[in-house]
Amino acid sequence: MACVVNSAIRGWILTKMHRVVGTLQKVRLGIHRCWHITAAPDGVFRSRSGTRSGSRSFTNLPRNFKNLEMEKNKSCREFIGEEHLNAELKYYKSKSHKYSKLQDWFKRRLEEVCNQYVSNSYSPVIQMKDFEYFEEDGCIYRRHQNGDQIPEVVLSLDQLQFLRTAEAQFQQIRVSPNQKYLASSISSSSDKSTCIVVKLGPKPEVVHVLSRAFNFEWGTDNSLFYTNLEKLRSHQVLKLLLEDAGATSEMVYKENDPRFFVELASTKDGRFITINSNSKNSSEVWLFDRMYPQNNPRIVQERVSGVVYLVEHQRNQLYILTNYGATEEYRLMKAPISSPGMKSWQTVYEVKERTKLLDMELFKDHCIMILKYSDHLYLHVFSLDEPRTVKCIQLPSWACVIESEDNLKYETNKFSFRLSSPVQPPMRLLYSIEDNELHIQENGFKTTNIRDYKVTYLKAPSMDGTLVPITVFHKTPFNKMNKKPLLAHVYGAYGIDLNVDFKPEQMVLLEDGWILAYCHVRGGGELGLSWHKASHLDKKQVGIYDLEACLHYLHSTGYSNPRRTALTANSAGGVLAGSLCNVSPDSIRAVVLRAPFLDVLNTMLDPTLPLTIEEQEEWGDPLSDQNIFKCIQAYCPYQNIKPQKYPSIFITAYEDDNRVPLSGLLRYTRKLRNVVAVNACNTTGELPNIILDIQPGGDHFGPSKWEESIHEVARHYAFLYEELEL
Repeated sequence: MACVVNSAIRGWILTKMHRVVGTLQKVRLGIHRCWHITAAPDGVFRSRSGTRSGSRSFTNLPRNFKNLEMEKNKSCREFIGEEHLNAELKYYKSKSHKYSKLQDWFKRRLEEVCNQYVSNSYSPVIQMKDFEYFEEDGCIYRRHQNGDQIPEVVLSLDQLQFLRTAEAQFQQIRVSPNQKYLASSISSSSDKSTCIVVKLGPKPEVVHVLSRAFNFEWGTDNSLFYTNLEKLRSHQVLKLLLEDAGATSEMVYKENDPRFFVELASTKDGRFITINSNSKNSSEVWLFDRMYPQNNPRIVQERVSGVVYLVEHQRNQLYILTNYGATEEYRLMKAPISSPGMKSWQTVYEVKERTKLLDMELFKDHCIMILKYSDHLYLHVFSLDEPRTVKCIQLPSWACVIESEDNLKYETNKFSFRLSSPVQPPMRLLYSIEDNELHIQENGFKTTNIRDYKVTYLKAPSMDGTLVPITVFHKTPFNKMNKKPLLAHVYGAYGIDLNVDFKPEQMVLLEDGWILAYCHVRGGGELGLSWHKASHLDKKQVGIYDLEACLHYLHSTGYSNPRRTALTANSAGGVLAGSLCNVSPDSIRAVVLRAPFLDVLNTMLDPTLPLTIEEQEEWGDPLSDQNIFKCIQAYCPYQNIKPQKYPSIFITAYEDDNRVPLSGLLRYTRKLRNVVAVNACNTTGELPNIILDIQPGGDHFGPSKWEESIHEVARHYAFLYEELEL
């Protein structure tokens, strides 16, 4: 159900993503495996199913009958999965030989291309008194500042035998205020993380292990606040007390509403730990003051439905990023620590309508807002003393994605970030607030010649007249575009932007003459908060209309044709892609889906699934709202499969995916194949290939190994080239 990064390979090239705007949903949904490295005060800081049919409405049935049906569905779920899993594996084996030669060819090409763009990952450095800390090649090191000594290993993955897996990697690092302890989380999958506490000294030693720790922050040298992740839910904050007699934990906060997810962060100046409890449409933040560790956490503002907010601190003022106010977009507000509630909030900066706030950087004296407006990226820079005077810096026109690096020095006047696009690898830049200048930094990546590629921004009129943005990339010169293959990308959920950053594997497609089209449909966040609200809950079908309009507009303006068009989507993007296959199958020839969400109705009818209750604010609650039930029933990909001609579809699923259960994809594939066979009895022509590629292990975000990622993309490309007859 959650969204997912479009390419697993990208995780080996870039590890840092936006963290302020979107954190409320991204962290909970697990959209990325982020790298966070932070010190405590005195150092530098960084915060971060069954099926029903017939005319009777499910919601009109007696409650006890609904419960009985849900129990029947749950009891048969394991049987359905086991019965059809082996059959599906055999079916895949019988069909995969058709693509095997192409797959081997693409594997070699992808390895060659991806190796050209691999660079050493950016690893931030924690600067403390006398020492600095950093991670490299599976080890955490410390070294004397301004010294020539060989770095000392503080912690190595190799010494942790119980965590030695191919997927294990350091994820977060926190150093206690006086460098007495270091805490680091080690992730073996997106849902499994272990925190290791190391006592620093002449001989660093592991003194404690927290087996399910999700995130954590040091309160004092001897107290570590942390959260646990269980069944994709984080609902408690605990405090680990490290004493000579041993370690003990006590609970300091508990969230009782299952819609809310709890995480910890540190304000950039290090004064406060923030306890953030967020649902998809409201927030509640509590502050723990490191200056007064004996005091209990204090609430900023009680949750209000529809109001989300995040808190920073500077010079005894709380700076609050929120959607509260007259407009529907974000604004920066401030309030004194002594009176932090909503009644005291004063506007500092407002984001204009149809403008996307991507990120925010707060420094000692200045604030930088990172924005996207009318297909261009901007920095808005202002002094906290004179916020009405705003400098506007337009970033290079080729840039589609900006990624803030860990700007760890709170007192600095320099902002470090990366720019990229589907045809430009990440480029590191530095903006100097004092000089008001941009400087390009060395990045180690192979660069491309932007002039070799054409970027076009289109607007497709949707059913209601709304213009939907499309970003198109292809190589130049380019002739006979209507005969070239087209790969359309879509997501359209949770208010999250479609991923348009650099993916080296797509350079293979561009070199072969493909057109890449990114359809920024409503439901995503490309044009701000209102763009998301226009297609969620009972308006979800709007995103489907937008996607259909985008493909029609592309074809009518000379970009490819339906016989040469493929569609790709991941996770929640599968709702739109699967729905399009039902309502407009002739507009595309082939579809590639990764961990797609295809059975919305049965999933949202089962509150025992890990994310169902949390997701009600995005999809609605069909158990209690008949209108929502009918709405989901009308667009749900699984519910609307019917005997007709379908494009060929390749679905990659993962056995250990807790977000999109394999059983639902097995049912979807079986039902689709059955109706395709029924339709074939009454029509002529070749049957489409409906393939379910089940990968052992793996979670919602796909392979963690570079080689497995290459193999997965090779399978997808072989399928596309075969089905489009290229």
